[in-house]
Amino acid sequence: MSKKLKSDIMLLLVTVIWGSTFVVVKNATSILPVYNFLFLRFSIALIILVIMFGKRLLHIDKNTFAVSIIVGIMLFLGYAFQTLGLKYTTASKSGFITGFNVVLVPILEAFFLKAKLSKTSWLSVLLALGGLFLMTANIDLKINFGDFLTLLCAVSFAFQVVLIAKYAPSVDTISFAIIQIFVVTLLSGILSFVYEKPTIPTDKTVWFALILTGIFATAFALAVQNTMQANTSATHAAIIFSLEPVFSAITAYLVSGEIMTLRSIIGGFLMITSMILSEMPSKDNLRA
Repeated sequence: MSKKLKSDIMLLLVTVIWGSTFVVVKNATSILPVYNFLFLRFSIALIILVIMFGKRLLHIDKNTFAVSIIVGIMLFLGYAFQTLGLKYTTASKSGFITGFNVVLVPILEAFFLKAKLSKTSWLSVLLALGGLFLMTANIDLKINFGDFLTLLCAVSFAFQVVLIAKYAPSVDTISFAIIQIFVVTLLSGILSFVYEKPTIPTDKTVWFALILTGIFATAFALAVQNTMQANTSATHAAIIFSLEPVFSAITAYLVSGEIMTLRSIIGGFLMITSMILSEMPSKDNLRA
């Protein structure tokens, strides 16, 4: 098995895990405050990774530490906006809007890395915006507050994907992931103590969500993402991550019985089409 194929498979597995946890997180945060949940979730992940790979942190260099802090802040904003947004929107819509980051990735690469944005990419953006409007606009054409928060989450995750692609090849990826998780844990803990009344949950459903997301969707997923993205580009990783909304919608249907309207389905189809289109070779790229 080639290194690239292995990376694709592992990133797809991560996507399945992320997509399947939207409903679980939504249910858990209806009981436990958002930042309290994130603090406990990332604390579990941090403890696991430090136990397994803590010795690597003894050899971390200043560059790795600095870029990890920056990416960690983007990661925190992504999860904070996503988890808070889930309190006001459905799991399936959250999954689709979060997936909008796949369209933003090539735009950010073009802006920050001076890469040329193709006509295909511009078309994909227009399709995504149309799909996003259809999915998130209510009958009175107003955007739901939770949808707006989730869109901010998509922007944050797009920055995270681009930054990982830029720095992962030159740093120790496990230490890179651990510091990111530490940043999210720290910021979540601070906000929880300032704005909430943090508690240790007693509900079994909440603990199931914390263990599931802490171990698999955080410790495992972020370690894999940081490691495997070192073998591929941001845009290639993004197209794999674009399948996350699909798994989110399937899980929401199977677990919660969420039914999407025809307009939402059409909007979701446009978004997925835009995600795929944004990663396809264009004539501009072929001439380059």
